[in-house]
Amino acid sequence: MSEQGKNTVKRSRIADAATRGGKKAGRSNGGRSSGLGRIIIAVYGVLALSATVRAVYQIMQDFSAAPLAYLLSALAGLVYIVATLAMASKKPGSWRLSWYAVLFELIGVLVVGTLSFVLPSLFAHPAVWSHFGSGYGYVPLGLPLIGLWWLARHRMNGGQAQPAA
Repeated sequence: MSEQGKNTVKRSRIADAATRGGKKAGRSNGGRSSGLGRIIIAVYGVLALSATVRAVYQIMQDFSAAPLAYLLSALAGLVYIVATLAMASKKPGSWRLSWYAVLFELIGVLVVGTLSFVLPSLFAHPAVWSHFGSGYGYVPLGLPLIGLWWLARHRMNGGQAQPAA
């Protein structure tokens, strides 16, 4: 872009800010991707990356050592990827997809966490959700609770973001 083009872009952003009276543009998807929402999405992104990379590595190294645990880690990674992308999206239906992904995650953590204590032989090697996410500092247990709370506060009704009372 030419220097004149760059200055035009800068001037238009400044002019836009001035004409809005200092208010931010309506670029948010109902507040889900601003403030605390950005932090939640970032943590989901980190978990998506770490769980997926861990699962792929474990599956490639020695899948037969603990196939259930490794497949559950891959499932967790997939759920975190879906939750991250859906929470960050402005598309119609993304709030609902976020809600279901995070709810599925919470159920997964509770079921796998319980099974890892009740039937430890199934989890010869730890999975992301085993022992309620203890290997990840219990973030997999707390994050869906925070995520569901955040999503409930930023529920989409009729395509418009309406923070809950």
